[in-house]
Amino acid sequence: MKKSLILLLLLLVFHSCGTETLPKPKSYLTLQYPNSTYVKQNFNCPYSFEVSSQAIVEPKDNCWLKIEYPHLKATVHITYRSVDNNLNQILSEVEKLTFEHTVKADVINAIPYENLEKRVFGKLYSIQGDVATNIQFRVTDSVKNVLAGALYFYTKPNYDSIVPAIKYIEKDIIHLVETIEWK
Repeated sequence: MKKSLILLLLLLVFHSCGTETLPKPKSYLTLQYPNSTYVKQNFNCPYSFEVSSQAIVEPKDNCWLKIEYPHLKATVHITYRSVDNNLNQILSEVEKLTFEHTVKADVINAIPYENLEKRVFGKLYSIQGDVATNIQFRVTDSVKNVLAGALYFYTKPNYDSIVPAIKYIEKDIIHLVETIEWK
């Protein structure tokens, strides 16, 4: 019995040495998102803008909006505030909400936006790290209106996993800001 066991082991060893073992190549995740087309949204509010046709827009009270991306499990919440000699106070509140993420954020980048012709002035905040909202923005005409928005995903924050979706929606948010028109 010992001889047959040794013979079997030797046979397996010599048989397994016949082919060269090669490591498997690294695999990479490929995510493909549809090309964005945009639709102008007119609300019974003092603003209008274009939104991706991939999104579902749900108006709320006080000219607030919910822009949902069901295939990405994400929502952009937009709040509207009218200005009554309190522009600095409103902008400070919005900025305070953004910088509350500094505890968990790795980096917070602020990208200014200005369109003098349309009187649209704003900032887009890109927040890197495992935070609740990775993109926030604010836009104003500096006289009567302020819009603020924040992107949320329906999942526990894991920045490395959701970066492609963040970048896809960020492009749509930039387009939204660039197409804002005040009434």
